[in-house]
This record gives sequence, C-alpha cells and structure tokens, in this order.
Amino acid sequence: MNLNIAKSWKPVLAEELTKEYFQNLISFVKEEYSSHEIFPPVDQIFNAFDRCSPDNLKVVIIGQDPYHTPGAAHGLCFSVPDGAKIPPSLRNIYKELHTDVNKEIPTTGNLEHWAEQGVFLLNATLTVRAHEAGSHQKKGWETFTDSVIAKISEVKENCVFILWGAYAQKKEALIDTSKHCVLKSVHPSPLSASRGFFGQNHFSKTNEFLKSKGLDEISW
Repeated sequence: MNLNIAKSWKPVLAEELTKEYFQNLISFVKEEYSSHEIFPPVDQIFNAFDRCSPDNLKVVIIGQDPYHTPGAAHGLCFSVPDGAKIPPSLRNIYKELHTDVNKEIPTTGNLEHWAEQGVFLLNATLTVRAHEAGSHQKKGWETFTDSVIAKISEVKENCVFILWGAYAQKKEALIDTSKHCVLKSVHPSPLSASRGFFGQNHFSKTNEFLKSKGLDEISW
C-alpha cells in the first residue's frame, strides 16, 4: 500500500512526516484498509496535496470528514467524482456561486478544476470507514492537518482561508491573520445555510483579495 504524499509537499512537511504520531497513524490506516471498507480509495487519500502544490496554493477551504458512502469521497473536501450525486452542501455552495459570480450551476460535483488553480481542498480527517461518519476522527489526522494549515500560514503569504461552519472556524487560531485573508460563515449544509451562508459572496471576495495582491483570480 502506497501512502506517499506528493513530492512537492515533502520539503514543507518533512519534520511532520517523521513524527511518531504520524507513523502510528499510517499504521492504523493501513490496518483499516486491510480489514474494512474505507474511503476514499487509498490512492486518493492525499488527493488534495497531489492536485495543489505549495507553490501554486492560493486558497484553502477546510472540510471535516470524507463522505462515507460509496463512490463519493475522492480526497477533496466538498467534492465528488464525475457521475456521483452532488451532495446537499455542495448544491448550496453552487447556489451561492451562481448568485455571487453569476456562474452557471455545474452538472458535476467534481472540484478538481479548483484544486488545479491553487484551491487546497483539505478535510481535517482524510479517511473514514464506510457508512460510519467520523470513525477515523481522533486517530491522528487532525494533528497532521492542523500542522499543514499552520505550515501553510507560516511559509506562504496572501492566501485566502475559507472557513465554513464552527468546526472550520476553530482553525483560525492556526492562521496568521496579519498576512492572510480569512473568510468565515456558517456551514453550507441545508441545516444552516439559510442562517448566514448565502449572501456572503466569498467567491468574489476571494478573487478581489487575490487581485489586490497581484495574483491570478480563481475561475470558479
């Protein structure tokens, strides 16, 4: 089983990848994949890293857990592969996108085109057992992804961190807000979206910030 992270990230995360907790986490993950149905497919655990290098990274969107139903998780938060049913939260993201930047609502939930433009789509936990939401929380993934967020904040400048929901907003403590832009709202879930997700215009605000820093805007 190959659990290697993209080469472009290894210099940034070299110290973290050698820590004991991370080695224990990888051992746990290997055991889980050998004995249970786990998502995403093993070659897509680090898909967010594979699709968005540190040099290219301009925006960070933070999710919580991979989708735990078959055919949905592919290593990018909020995203699903082509052909998969678009999840409710992503439908609301698309509605807001349409209202904000007048983009036609896509027919696919695949956000790889965001990642390849520098949008880092990071879940706090990178694996999950089938049909068992949250089953791989508190196994070490959060320690790792917190360190990734902190490292991005440290080594980069002028990034936009998009924090949707209370869980993601806690990650603001890891971010140097003096050199990065942080955008916050409630979660796009149908349970909360109407209470302050719609109308926040985070997509246009992201591009306004990037443009102000002389960076290429995201084609959402």
